[in-house]
Amino acid sequence: MDLKEIQQLIKFVSKSGTSEVKLEMEDFKITIKTGSGKSETTIVHQAPMAQIPVAPINVLPTQTAEAIPVATKAEENSNYITIKSPIIGTFYRRPSPDKPLFVEVGTTINEGETVCIIEAMKLFNEIESEVSGKIVKILVDDSSPVEFDQPLFLVDPS
Repeated sequence: MDLKEIQQLIKFVSKSGTSEVKLEMEDFKITIKTGSGKSETTIVHQAPMAQIPVAPINVLPTQTAEAIPVATKAEENSNYITIKSPIIGTFYRRPSPDKPLFVEVGTTINEGETVCIIEAMKLFNEIESEVSGKIVKILVDDSSPVEFDQPLFLVDPS
């Protein structure tokens, strides 16, 4: 099971409203627990048999002062597609401090092209675009923490 499948499982569990899901396979075990506004995912590999917390996700929608204007602008520009964060972590616009930015406002991107990196638990995850188009707005500052499903970019698909 790869990272994307685990992320899809976390999304499914958070939307389903269940309180606990356990999945055991030959080489690993995953337990996802939800409750009291928090969700916790634990992955245990067979060799060490120690629990490793992956990333707690907040299953209750939270609104901050920043989230309200983003939603309003997204409604006004309904023809734009939002690229959202698939995980919790730290958002980076470039592969390393001495390298150029992945994308800037006005950059034309193709489906599958890396648009940013999100660091989660010392792992650097390349985030690829699921759409082709032109970057209209970058919604997160470089080196900022991001939440699961937080909007990162607005893309004009036309």
